[in-house]
Amino acid sequence: MSRIIFAIALIWALTGAAIAQDFSALARILPDQSRITDVDRSGVRVELGLSQGVPYRVFTLRDPYRMVLDFQEVDWTGLSHDSFLQTKRITGVQYGAYVPGWSRLVLELGAPLAVDTADMRINATSGEAVLTLNLKGTDFDTFAASAGAPRQPGWDLPAPAVTPVVPRQAGYRPFRVMLDPGHGGIDPGAEVGDSNEKTLMLVFARELRERLLRAGGYEVVMTRVDDHFVSLERRIALAHRAGADVFISLHADSLSAGQAHGAAVYTLSEEASDVASLKLSERHDRGDLIAGIDLSGADDQVADVLLDMARQETKPRTDALAQALANGMAQQGGPMNRRPLRTASFSVLKAADIPSVLVELGFLSSPRDLKNIRNPEWRAKMAQGIHEGLEHWRRNDVIHRSLIGQ
Repeated sequence: MSRIIFAIALIWALTGAAIAQDFSALARILPDQSRITDVDRSGVRVELGLSQGVPYRVFTLRDPYRMVLDFQEVDWTGLSHDSFLQTKRITGVQYGAYVPGWSRLVLELGAPLAVDTADMRINATSGEAVLTLNLKGTDFDTFAASAGAPRQPGWDLPAPAVTPVVPRQAGYRPFRVMLDPGHGGIDPGAEVGDSNEKTLMLVFARELRERLLRAGGYEVVMTRVDDHFVSLERRIALAHRAGADVFISLHADSLSAGQAHGAAVYTLSEEASDVASLKLSERHDRGDLIAGIDLSGADDQVADVLLDMARQETKPRTDALAQALANGMAQQGGPMNRRPLRTASFSVLKAADIPSVLVELGFLSSPRDLKNIRNPEWRAKMAQGIHEGLEHWRRNDVIHRSLIGQ
């Protein structure tokens, strides 16, 4: 049975005279015409008003149950989560940019649902469109048999480019840093009021990149330079492709009041150092699920064992990097978390051969931290602290590696 539940290439069929439209412009969501509602005891209707028709596709994923709609491409500005989702049969909804040229809507299903009918109608006068999906309940086996990301030529999202590692020449060379602004696109990360983690971390990453480049001796690569989603696996792959010397993931999460304040630096460990760290690692990994990533078949226990062995070689260097960055930020006034060095099983830190850390600049759930992270002057001090930490680590790492003959 085909793994594709429903895939549509939009056909521009209009009654009467054809009308001229510029379909290259970005389609906008029409919030007043967009809602997800109950239609009967087991059905759900998804209605999306759009400023113009766009090609789209629909498929389902399991573990957990999700329905994914891809569009080419939609601006979701103005759509309110509360007014959009009006049924409890859909337990959650995420929407936003996915990769360049594509947007994504992900419905988290409370129970298995299948597409019963799908229809996009275009107003011949205004060019506006309404996409209507009627979903009906189905059984678990039927859902599982048809679930999976489609592999249809012309519709697949761009695959990660496969290129050799950038060659590094002997002698002096710039130090290559991979900066990873957390979240992005459909995955906003932590949100407080009108602030969200993905935007704040992209701003800080750009500022930190500028600081390092102005200092000289650095090359800086970023996992994303705009508001698009990047999967955890792809972030690591980009670091390898760039031949990065270190990988620094930047975050500003949110935890319930009283649990966390101040900056902290995380390194990889299968056992989290505390309950808060465990919650954060679970939330970060959930980002791929929220974005509709198909993780089936991703677990390879043999490969994990081999990678764990390789990580033992990198661990001392990673621990030293974490300490140096924490010290650098502390010297700039922090404020630092009462336990500034922590561990957790963050998937984004699993590069076996690259010292990798996750920097929590603070927590958006802390009013003090949020005020700091919004402040350009405070961010400049944190960028300076990270730069000074990197400088200290670089010097010591060269000495240490020369002593052990690497």
